[in-house]
Amino acid sequence: MATYKEIKGDSVEVRATDPANPGLGDIWYNSTTGVLKGYELTLSAWASGGNLTQPTQQMGGCGLQDAGLVFGGESTVAQDDKTEEYDGTSWSEQNDMNTARQNLAGAGTQTAGLGFGGTDTSPALTAASEEYNGTSWTSGNSLNTGRTNLEGAGTQTAALGIGGNSPPSTALTATEEYDGTNWTTSPGSLSTARTAFAAAGTQTAGLAFGGENPPGTPDTTLNITEEYDGSTWTAGGNMGTARYQLSGTGTQTAGIAFGGRIFPPTQNISQTEQYDGTSWTTSPAALGTARFRGEGFGTSSLAAMAGGSDGPARLGVTEEYTEAFNATKNFTTS
Repeated sequence: MATYKEIKGDSVEVRATDPANPGLGDIWYNSTTGVLKGYELTLSAWASGGNLTQPTQQMGGCGLQDAGLVFGGESTVAQDDKTEEYDGTSWSEQNDMNTARQNLAGAGTQTAGLGFGGTDTSPALTAASEEYNGTSWTSGNSLNTGRTNLEGAGTQTAALGIGGNSPPSTALTATEEYDGTNWTTSPGSLSTARTAFAAAGTQTAGLAFGGENPPGTPDTTLNITEEYDGSTWTAGGNMGTARYQLSGTGTQTAGIAFGGRIFPPTQNISQTEQYDGTSWTTSPAALGTARFRGEGFGTSSLAAMAGGSDGPARLGVTEEYTEAFNATKNFTTS
């Protein structure tokens, strides 16, 4: 008579404890807990997080997925000074910035943040910088060039201020470096002037991607990526989808881009792309809410996007991204 194994294939291993180093596709029965388990790939995905205390777009931000910080932007007023902290579950309002502004840039962490540039309540370009210590903001020295729609990267004591624009329609290539006290104009300028783009990385290993040039003309949307080595910008791999008013985070060799707008026709997108230091790959994970002008923070494997706009309205939505990973799964319950 044929055995079960001959008819059905390999039998499931019975173990008193889970294996220390299972292989992908392994299945076993844990006799102690009475649970059938396996080791499988969990796909990359976006999931809903806690909403901002108020819908906001065009903010600055920094930090990690479970320790995020956003500030400024446009909410119920043209330029806002609000600050919010995220703990991975919910947002809480903190002390306001000294200068209300929108379209500003950010760098650093939740307890050592940096906000700079943007458009103030005049409304006019501002070069003002502010430092956050986890409780309150202190005014620092100003950028050499006031600008809006710029991007930031790095830390509070070693930051980059990149690109942006000055009215009425001039996109900038200028890069500035912050040492915790002063801003210095870098000899290295972007090869392609841009605004409404995204950035990631550090002061000596920065990344700029997407955007548009000139400002306000989505038919000149960019897919160009540039990498910074602390003195010069060089071309990186092009994005799969040209987009502007997007969000991003990560490092020069592990970056992530999400959301934004494409043209033609002008429409919001939910698409996510990941950068490995050479090329961009489209992720199977898509934002639950297609939007633009949101703020991204975190890492390429654990990222978040807060706020933004779907076109008609400002949004308070936060979504959290988790990159694909291998994990033990329960196939039955005890």
